[in-house]
Amino acid sequence: MAACRAALRVGSYTFFAASLLLPARVREPACALYAFCRLADDAVDEGADKTAAVAAMRSRLDSAYRGRPLPVPADRALAAVLAHFAIPRAIPAALLEGFEWDAAGRRYETIEDLQAYAARVAGTVGAMMALLMGVRCAESVARATELGVAMQLSNIARDVGEDARSGRLYLPLAWLREAGVDPDAWLARPVFNPAIAAVVQRLLRVADGLYAGVGEGVALLPLDCRPGINAARFLYADIGHEVARRGLDSISTRAVVARRRKLWLLARALTCLAPAMPASPRSCLAETKFLVDAVLAQPDAAPTQPLPWWRVRRRMDARAVWIIELFDRLERREQAGRLPASI
Repeated sequence: MAACRAALRVGSYTFFAASLLLPARVREPACALYAFCRLADDAVDEGADKTAAVAAMRSRLDSAYRGRPLPVPADRALAAVLAHFAIPRAIPAALLEGFEWDAAGRRYETIEDLQAYAARVAGTVGAMMALLMGVRCAESVARATELGVAMQLSNIARDVGEDARSGRLYLPLAWLREAGVDPDAWLARPVFNPAIAAVVQRLLRVADGLYAGVGEGVALLPLDCRPGINAARFLYADIGHEVARRGLDSISTRAVVARRRKLWLLARALTCLAPAMPASPRSCLAETKFLVDAVLAQPDAAPTQPLPWWRVRRRMDARAVWIIELFDRLERREQAGRLPASI
C-alpha cells in the first residue's frame, strides 16, 4: 500500500491533492487503482513494443481477477480491490483497450470518437471510483464516467503542444479541417495560431458542459465522499480554465494551476456538499453507456471481505513495511556472504 501511495504522490499531484479529501476507506483502494493505471500507462508509453506491453498488462489483469496476481505491489493491491468491490472486468479491460488505441497511434475524426477514447482511459476510472464509494445506480455511475471524460478533455487541451511534439494528435480531425488546418501538415510543424485556439476553445466548451452536470452525481454520493470528488472536478476544470486564461496557447506553454489557487479550489470543494438535483435524470453520454451497463449487470454485488487489509492503521502498516524491509536487507546480506546463515 505504501508503494501505491508513493506512485500517486509522484504521478499526479492534482489527483493526489483531491484524494486527500476522500475518506480513508475510499482513498486507500483508490491509491491501489491509480497505481495499476499508472503502471499500465507507463508500460505502454515507455515500452519498445507497445502492443506487447498491452498484452502483458491484460495477462496481469487476468491474473488479478483469478486471485493470483503477480508479486508486484500494484498487482496485489489491485486484486484485493477488484474482489472486495466486485468491479466488473469489462471496466479495467476497457481501460487497457484505451491504452491499446494509444499504442496504435489512433486519431479521432469527431468529438464523439474522442469521447469514446476518453471513456476508456478516464471514464473507466470514474466508474471504478463510484464503486469504491458504494454507489452502483445508473445516475451516479453515468455522472462519474462523464467526470472522467471531462477531465481527460481538459488534459488534452493542456497538452496539445506536448503531444504534437511526441507525434500524437488528439484534437478532432474534423474540427481542425473546419478551422482550415491540415492535421498532417500541422503535426509536422506544430505552431500556435488563431485556428488552433478556436479548436482548443471548442474542446474546452465540451468539457465544461460535462463538468456542469457532475454536481448531480455528487449529490448522490455519501456525504464524506463529496469533498474529494468536488476537488477533482474543480481542480481539473481549472486546468482548462488556465489554458483559456493564457490565451488558449497550449503549444508554446503548458498551463499550470498555481498552488495558491489549488488551495482555494480545495477549500471550495468543502462547501459544495448539496448541489441541486435536476427535475428528471439526464441521459447517459452515449460513449460511456457501456460502462454503466457493465455495472448495472451485477447490481446486487457487495463487498466480500469483512475487514479489508487497507483499513489497517497507518502506524501498524508502517511498522509492517519496516519489518519486511529489514528482513529483505538481512536476506540480501546473507546471500552476499556478509552474514552467517544462522542470523
